[in-house]
Formats: sequence, C-alpha cells, structure tokens
Amino acid sequence: MGLRKRTSRFQLKNEAQIRKMRAAGLVVADTLAKIAAAVAPGITTAELDAIAERNIRSSGAVPSFKGYHGFPGSICASVNEEIVHGIPSPDKVLREGDIISLDCGAIVGGWHGDAAVTVGVGEISDEDRRLLAVCEASLWHGIAAFRQGNRLGDIGHAVDGYIRSQGRYGNVEGYGGHGIGTEMHMDPFVANRGKRGDGPPLVSGMCLAIEPMVNLGTRHTEVLADHWTVVTQDGRRSAHFEHSVALTPDGPLVLTAADGGQAGLAALTGQVNAVASPARKGDGS
Repeated sequence: MGLRKRTSRFQLKNEAQIRKMRAAGLVVADTLAKIAAAVAPGITTAELDAIAERNIRSSGAVPSFKGYHGFPGSICASVNEEIVHGIPSPDKVLREGDIISLDCGAIVGGWHGDAAVTVGVGEISDEDRRLLAVCEASLWHGIAAFRQGNRLGDIGHAVDGYIRSQGRYGNVEGYGGHGIGTEMHMDPFVANRGKRGDGPPLVSGMCLAIEPMVNLGTRHTEVLADHWTVVTQDGRRSAHFEHSVALTPDGPLVLTAADGGQAGLAALTGQVNAVASPARKGDGS
C-alpha cells in the first residue's frame, strides 16, 4: 500500500522475527497469485476482494488493509488510470483490455506482509504490456540496491534510473514504499527516486516495502472524492508492483515472493550482464 513521505527511524528485526514476517509474506504471495489468476473480463473488484479475504483468513492470517484508517477492503484494486488505493466495488466490472493493480497485506502473529502486482484483463495492448514490464523491472532494480554498504537513496536512484532509461514514463511523485514489521507502515519512507550514496545506511535487519508506481504519462496525481483512490492527473494508465524485503547478511530476502526473490534477482543479473557491452544503444541516459 503506497505511502506518502515520512521521516526516518528504523525497526530492526532479528532472524526469528524475519521468519515470522516471511510467514506473513507467503500468505500475501499466495493470495496475490489466487486473485491474479481470477482476473478476467466480467469479474468485479468486489469479487476479487472476497477471494482475497477468504484466502487470507483461511491461512490463519488477518487482512491488514481492512479497517486501516477506515479502508473498507481487504485489497486495493486500482484499474487503468487508478494508481493505488482503489476501493473494491461490486459496480467495478473488469473489461477486456483493462489493467488492474492488486495490492494486498496480511498479518500473522502481529507481523505484516505487503505486496502488489499489476496484471492485464484478457488481451492488453503492447503499450500496456511494456508499462507493466518496466514497472516490475524497476522494482527488482530497487530490491537489488537494498544491500549492506548502500544507503537509502541508492534504492530510489536504482528505481528511477531504470525507469528513465526506458523512455518517457512518469515515476509517480509523492508516494512510495515504507518500513514494515509490527506495523504495516513504518519509517523510513522509501522514495522511488533518490541520490546515490544519500540517506541513512542500509543495515542487516531492516525490512522495507519497495513499491514503484509508473505511469504512461505524467508523474502527477490526484485523489478522488472517496479520499482514497489516487489517479493519474492526465487520465493515462498506471502500473504498481511491490514486495516486502528483509535485508540479511546474505543480501535481500524477498518475503512476499514464494522463492524469496531468487528468480527475479537472477533475471536482473542476467539483464545487467547482457547490456554491459559498450555496443548497447538507446539507454535513455
């Protein structure tokens, strides 16, 4: 769930506490997989929300979004130009060619997990498909920068640098990731842009939700009259991807990925190696 900018104080976790967060993260991963698989033309966002709540509760967890500052759903379901915090509704029927961002949180034993994915409804345009790919890849660039020896600004630098290299996309302004642990939203605010080497050092035991939001057009946003749903100012489409990640002595552990993030980070390493040649073209930098 996207957060507005806050100050920086950290809750560090030990190995046992990270294992508890991993349990919450796996519930979120399983729930997102189930609701993403249910996305199809004709289904409503309220029906997706019901699937999510049943799965979270049957897993012995509690939906962390439901009732949070009055939010009525167990997921955020944001369609097309909606960036984040879309309220599930029986009146919001998905149509062929839509894209939908699904954001989910769960609590297990007092510890939180939080993640998001954007998927297409049926066949989507090449433009939308590329938007999703750029946003998801920018997330993995941010996760790869979450390492000891780096600083908080390195995460935003990695996210923004990748987005900029891919063309004229809008890196959403004013929203970003956050610390996570015994609360869903904790310090620090994790910006999706930043200066390399800037900010507090990244140390083992930190747990962050990293979540880029990328628009086809402007980075600027508006909030609808429901006081929750954030939309693109120009009405163009947006994508949102998020993982909760723990920093361990061995590097980032993706708490909300079934494999701990191994495949995503391996794919990123291969991509970086593939473009390392001086012969590369058009990186947009």
